[in-house]
Amino acid sequence: MTLRSLFRGWMEQYFSDEEAVVMLIVLVLGFACVIFFGKMLAPFFTALIIAFLLQGGVNFLTRHRVPGLLAIALVYLVFIGILLIIAFILLPLIWSQMANLMHELPRMLASGRKMVDDLQVLYPQLVTPDQIQTWIGMASREVTLLGQHAVTLSLASLGNVMGLIIYLVLVPILVLFMLKDSNQLVGFAVSLLPRQRDLMGRVWHEMDNKIANYVRGKFIEIIIVASVAFIVFTFLGLRYSALLAVLVGLSTLVPFIGAAVATLPVMAVAGFQFGLGDQFFYVLFAYAVIQAIDGNVLVPLLFSEAVNLHPVSIILAVLFFGGIWGFWGVFFAIPLATLMKALLYAWPRGIEQRREKTEALPGGAA
Repeated sequence: MTLRSLFRGWMEQYFSDEEAVVMLIVLVLGFACVIFFGKMLAPFFTALIIAFLLQGGVNFLTRHRVPGLLAIALVYLVFIGILLIIAFILLPLIWSQMANLMHELPRMLASGRKMVDDLQVLYPQLVTPDQIQTWIGMASREVTLLGQHAVTLSLASLGNVMGLIIYLVLVPILVLFMLKDSNQLVGFAVSLLPRQRDLMGRVWHEMDNKIANYVRGKFIEIIIVASVAFIVFTFLGLRYSALLAVLVGLSTLVPFIGAAVATLPVMAVAGFQFGLGDQFFYVLFAYAVIQAIDGNVLVPLLFSEAVNLHPVSIILAVLFFGGIWGFWGVFFAIPLATLMKALLYAWPRGIEQRREKTEALPGGAA
């Protein structure tokens, strides 16, 4: 079998149907719009994602016989309340703790150097002076780069105050209209598609519940893990508890490696504050318990209909989509990978079913 025949067979399998070609064009245009106009339309996409999440709460209330407008008003008021808490309580607290942490970094580096010297005294055969100098040089360079990034971020944030104000005003307005006029907006979007959209409808229905459940479950997981971590760190007297709790919560976005990455700052702050004493190991034990509960209780509970993807596929999706869209790419990496998988399975199957229906009609095989 030649390469030409293989390519022809692949084209016949996936693109012999007109609807399949239209669906490919729609997908390419959608991804191109996000890639090339993502920054320009960022408030719109942010509002669209938030409205998509809040629609689940509206549907829940309407199923329990709450009038539609009242359900939208209740869910929207909860959203505004959470937004105000984040904007006026959580963000200032995190910013203050981050500034204090930047100020403490030189002292933390000196403390870490002393700990490494102690290890060299205790285990001279395992830790050599050359290794100590290498570790200290690497740590010094990282601290310098981190300080430079912090200063750059601070200076850049001064120019982005107007952008932040636009987000705080424009996004809630867009969310309100998207919730209130969701039927009209969805109807308009559907009207732009071709009338023959069986394949697109099959893929959409297959993905709608999975993506919605995953995204809402991931938000709930982040909130629960961050809240529990904040309570535990505060109870143990760990400094920068809010900053570390947010970091631990966001680490759940990246499967398999997020928890390991978040362990490093928790260990560094605990080691600088408590030394290698009992309190240090209490913090590590509590952090390990949080991660165990997240992996063995929260994840199975929130993602009972979890997507069936191989770990290698998940890591590749996180690297690829995260490199394109940053935070949102990481957040939606698994749903997007699931969409790709659904397309690969539903696409040829849908085309084959269309052929069978056409041939079953009178004169269809002619």
